[in-house]
Amino acid sequence: MLGNEIKFAVREPLGLRLWQFASALMFTGVAVMALTFPDRLYDTIFDEVAAGGSKMSVRLYGGALFSLSLIMWNALYTSEKAIIRWTLLMEACYFTVQFLITTITLVENGAVSNGTMLLLSSRGVFILISFFYYYQVGRRPKKT
Repeated sequence: MLGNEIKFAVREPLGLRLWQFASALMFTGVAVMALTFPDRLYDTIFDEVAAGGSKMSVRLYGGALFSLSLIMWNALYTSEKAIIRWTLLMEACYFTVQFLITTITLVENGAVSNGTMLLLSSRGVFILISFFYYYQVGRRPKKT
């Protein structure tokens, strides 16, 4: 069906494509780091040396994150409202879950450093940005 995509097109908020590109790049970068240097990634987040069995779990995390980054790279080239919104919702949910898990782990361990506080605050900002664009893409255009 030619021309069907026009009906699902969305008027993009300012900066949406830049945010999608930055997110896809960030997800890909962390995924590659988790796959190639799992101990270093764990050490960066929690400021402690990883336990023996955590290398495989960090690599599995990297594989899952790489899969999400492929979805994000493909969403960068679409103009369909539903796909853009689902991608933004996936991203916001990911950051929310990461924020909660990191916070709970830090409370259990009792050790909080400047690096982890920066990580938590940046994830909080990413949550806000993702939900902002999710809301903006879902809004109905004003009638003129």
